[in-house]
Amino acid sequence: MAVPHARDAGRAGHGCIESMSLDRYIALVFVLLCLVYGHTAFITMDQGLPPFMQLNPIWPSTFPKVLSVLGVLVGTSVLLGIEKSDHTAESAEINYRKLTEYRIGQALALLSLMAVYAVMLRPAGFIVSTVLFLMTGSAILGERRWIIMSAIASIASVFIWYLVDQVLGIFMRPLPAFLS
Repeated sequence: MAVPHARDAGRAGHGCIESMSLDRYIALVFVLLCLVYGHTAFITMDQGLPPFMQLNPIWPSTFPKVLSVLGVLVGTSVLLGIEKSDHTAESAEINYRKLTEYRIGQALALLSLMAVYAVMLRPAGFIVSTVLFLMTGSAILGERRWIIMSAIASIASVFIWYLVDQVLGIFMRPLPAFLS
C-alpha cells in the first residue's frame, strides 16, 4: 500500500481534480491578454500601414509582436510550472488566504505612482517626470542610497529620451513646458 504524500493530504476528497493556485490563474489571464494583444499586433495593426512603410524592415507593430510572443511564453511557463524547481514549488506559490501578509500597500503605492507619472508626463516633461518616478518608486521599494538612485534615474531618463527623440525621431518634450 502506498503512503500518501504530505501535500496530497488536503486533497483527499477532490479526486483527480487538482485546484489551480492563484499564480496560475493570474498567468492564465496574462496569457489571454497577451493573445489579444498579439492578435492586434499581428493582424489589425499592419492592415492600415501605407505602402511606403511596408518596405521598412521594422514596422510600428514589431515591438508589440515581440512583447506578445514573449508574454505568451512566460505566461505559459508559469501555467505549466516550468519556472519552479521541485524544492521551491510549494513555497513559491501565492497563497490567497494570506494576502494580508503580502506588501499590498507597496503595490498600491506603485500603481498610484504609475498613474501620477502618466498624468505628469506632458506638463513636467519626460526627463523630469521619469527621474521623479524612478526615484520615488525606488524609495517605495526600500532603496535609501539617494545619490546612487538619482544618478541612475538621471542617466536612464536622459538615455531613453535620447533614443526615442533623437534616434527614433519621436518627439518627447524633455523638460517642463515653461523651460523649453
